[in-house]
Amino acid sequence: MKNRKIPLNLNCGLDLIGEVLYGKWKIRLLWFINEGHKRPSELQRKIPDASRRVLNIQLNELIQHELVTKKIFPVVPPKVEYSLTDFGLTLIPVISALGDWGDKNEERLQNVIMQTFENL
Repeated sequence: MKNRKIPLNLNCGLDLIGEVLYGKWKIRLLWFINEGHKRPSELQRKIPDASRRVLNIQLNELIQHELVTKKIFPVVPPKVEYSLTDFGLTLIPVISALGDWGDKNEERLQNVIMQTFENL
């Protein structure tokens, strides 16, 4: 079990969402699995900046949170596919809405983010 620096707080919906979706690549993993990219190698190609290890850790966390299932086929070499659970599918409209908001505010968000980095 992980030692937490900050105590677990599950008192409101935002805390719960943060606990389940915290991780740099989780939202993208959910989105790409929904789009049909189910094999680990496909997900790695869609997110080349992420290491295979980090993707595996975050995929396992999504499995633990019952958002994703993992199917291992009994073939040589082993074949693995990920898919969204019915519960995971309920997140897709939320992720889509966040993506739309980001697209609509792209220029402003890019400027704000770049200013933040320049001030560091």
